[in-house]
Amino acid sequence: MIEISASCIGCGKCLSACPFGALSMDGKLAKINEKCTLCGACVQACPVAAITITRKDEAADLSAYKDIWVFAELSDSPGGKTVRPATHELLSCGRRLADELGQKLCAVLMGHNVSALADTLASFGADKVYLAEHEALSEYSTDACSTVMVALISKYKPNAVLYPSTYIGRDLAPRVASELYVGLTADCTGLSIKDGNLLQTRPAFGGNIMADILSPSTRPQMATVRPNVMKKNEPKPGAKAQVIRESVALDKNAARVKTVERCVDQTHGTGSIAGAGIIVSGGRGMKNKRGFEMLSELAEELGGAVGSSRAAVDMGLMPKSHQVGQSGTTVSPKLYLACGISGAVQHIVGMSSSEVIIAINKDPSAPIFNVCKYGFVGDAAQIAPKLAEAARKLKKGKSCRPA
Repeated sequence: MIEISASCIGCGKCLSACPFGALSMDGKLAKINEKCTLCGACVQACPVAAITITRKDEAADLSAYKDIWVFAELSDSPGGKTVRPATHELLSCGRRLADELGQKLCAVLMGHNVSALADTLASFGADKVYLAEHEALSEYSTDACSTVMVALISKYKPNAVLYPSTYIGRDLAPRVASELYVGLTADCTGLSIKDGNLLQTRPAFGGNIMADILSPSTRPQMATVRPNVMKKNEPKPGAKAQVIRESVALDKNAARVKTVERCVDQTHGTGSIAGAGIIVSGGRGMKNKRGFEMLSELAEELGGAVGSSRAAVDMGLMPKSHQVGQSGTTVSPKLYLACGISGAVQHIVGMSSSEVIIAINKDPSAPIFNVCKYGFVGDAAQIAPKLAEAARKLKKGKSCRPA
């Protein structure tokens, strides 16, 4: 429920803030019409707090909420906007959840001139794409995106909304959840259905336990999901989704935060572990920088990237950007080679979804051996150079067997 009190001064700021044209002026008093979606943009814009919004608890009628939604996060590329891989993973996971519930999988696509990306979302399983295009959405803005997202959710009532646990998803999801007065589970590593509800699994207490969280009384159920933990389905070329175009009227100059300049730290893009197919990771057992130089040589021969445990970062052997684990980056490469890493729960959370895990450790009882497919008991500092040499011989077509 939304109300405008007699303290309205007729400044008109609420009119320009409303993305759906739900406000008009009746003399010097603002009036609300049937287009209102309770997005709350006018409440924030009113300089005299004359507009109030009250959201009733609609938990008694959960049957009105249908479908699984995925927020489609975009990234810049030389050819224009593209869909981030984390969105592909969420769509793949959402497809499974939607099928189990007998509901549709929908994607929310926001931007400027991005309608062509609807086919990409469809190829990863989306049945519907809610498309909101506006110049003010050309770059991510918390104000603009949250306003549109709240409005769409209020209008269509999804059962669950999933966001990638990226810097954008972590910024947007809490804002939307607070506006709608619903719960949000952050940094999920698992999603499933239990008794018709979304069972959200995430690490808790420093990663020492895994917590299962339910939101049985409110809708939509909302979660951010870590990249690289959900298995991505193969895309289906030629797949089509129903595109629902939403007309929005955002005031580009009304944003409270403006981007003055964008600076990209290129050093973090070199040898990035986030999307690497092969990762050679080192821990405390590598002892010094020379140990990581050997891992770098091995990674170069394998065509992979170098990662590390938190212990190695704390020792100053590797930068934080290369850390794998709960407080670092979650990865899911085809091959993960753990050298001198004991296997703390916090680290395993960040790499356990790798296709093949190979562990090298001097301690035969190290926890890392419980999750690896192949394990070698020995000094990684001695074994890594031999692996690099064997890789070099294989690349040259020579036998790597001892004479």
